[in-house]
Amino acid sequence: MKEIKHFINGEFVGSASGRMFDDINPATGQVIARVHEGGKAEIDLAVAAARAALTGPWGKMPMAERMDLLMKLAHGIQARAAEFAQAEVADNGMPITLASHVNIPRGSANFIQFAEHFKYVATECWEMEGALNYALRRPLGVVGIISPWNFPLLLTTWKVAPALASGNTVVIKPSEETPATTALLADVARSILPPGVLNVVNGFGGDSAGSALTEHPDVDGITFTGETTTGQIIMRAAAGSLKKLSFELGGKNPNLIFADADLDACIETTMRSSFANQGEVCLCGSRIYVERPLYQAFLDKLVERIRTTVKVGDPTDPTTTLGALISREHLARVQTFLDSAKADGATFLTGGERPAGLPAHLADGAFLAPTVITGLGRDCKAQRQEIFGPVVTVTPFDTEEEVLELANDTNYGLSATVWSRDLARAHRVAAQLEAGIVWVNTWFLRDLRSAFGGMKYSGIGREGGVHSLEFYTELKNICIKL
Repeated sequence: MKEIKHFINGEFVGSASGRMFDDINPATGQVIARVHEGGKAEIDLAVAAARAALTGPWGKMPMAERMDLLMKLAHGIQARAAEFAQAEVADNGMPITLASHVNIPRGSANFIQFAEHFKYVATECWEMEGALNYALRRPLGVVGIISPWNFPLLLTTWKVAPALASGNTVVIKPSEETPATTALLADVARSILPPGVLNVVNGFGGDSAGSALTEHPDVDGITFTGETTTGQIIMRAAAGSLKKLSFELGGKNPNLIFADADLDACIETTMRSSFANQGEVCLCGSRIYVERPLYQAFLDKLVERIRTTVKVGDPTDPTTTLGALISREHLARVQTFLDSAKADGATFLTGGERPAGLPAHLADGAFLAPTVITGLGRDCKAQRQEIFGPVVTVTPFDTEEEVLELANDTNYGLSATVWSRDLARAHRVAAQLEAGIVWVNTWFLRDLRSAFGGMKYSGIGREGGVHSLEFYTELKNICIKL
């Protein structure tokens, strides 16, 4: 049986306690690896190694040389792309096409993006009477990275790349559900980065590795992507040492479709924004609002596309479009929302149950058919809470004012999508939506230099381009009397 160890100070090591836990393939229910479970002892070692590396060769390294190492990390991922993709599929349940065409390439691209972009970011200089002020950027220090299970490599490197580009060192705690590609990243880094620059400790949150990392006095910042209540726990844990925090949290994202929308383009994109990665995407448009004249035509086309084009099945099959949810426990959680919707009188146009006809080797897998629900009021559980599965609710609206009120009636504020050929209305509506990211006539189209993050319960701070630099560095002003 394969073992996944911690990576500390340039070496793969086991847990001091000897404890291990299972890494389970969510499509088959089979154990695919045994993972060493870390805690305070391993976090202490990793933080000490990261702290020492700040004053070693890494801390003295010129920027150009540091950026060259990041490019080597990108190329190292590319050289082993097939291995990374297979590991991601086995860990996460996502279709192999998504892993191969999106997740792994973006994991590599993140290093390229930040290595290139940070070379050209200038600081400020201000003249005043009798004095000169100029600013210096310095690394934040040791950064704790707590990464999620839905896009493990993509979202881990989205944080590791700018942290390293800024000159920091990192301690990563990957999700206990998906440790495999972070271990592969460490294996790539082992021959490229000085010891202690990148460290990985596997384990759980609560009173284990997660809390040890967030509470550690020698960790200068925590960046976390994940569920909102976990972010609240991390925030409380980090308060004692006033750590710098960056959170990208949950979403209950509205998709506003006006009657003048290009229906074919809208349906094509909505299929992705509803069901990509089994709906386990923080940016998925799970609340769909359709202007009444287009409402029935939209529903008819959406249901037809689901029935004729979606293939739920083995994630390793290139023809599969919808794989397994992350675990049977998460599937059971999603089922509670479906049960609640049924109790609230919802109509299920598709899905709501395990798909029929799955092969025998997937009998224990966490599968759910793509689900479209109508007939729910705004206060129903399925309309208000993040489901994080292949489930969307569709609701008609009559006026622009009404749909804006419905869209903003949520504790979340991560993303939103607007569909309309009326450019003035698109600008007007986008400006009024309470979301950190608004797409117009598209979805998931991003320039990695642009600001990424949420409002309200969906996060703290922004990532991307110079916005990541703001988090991963400290800005120091120096005033010289002339």
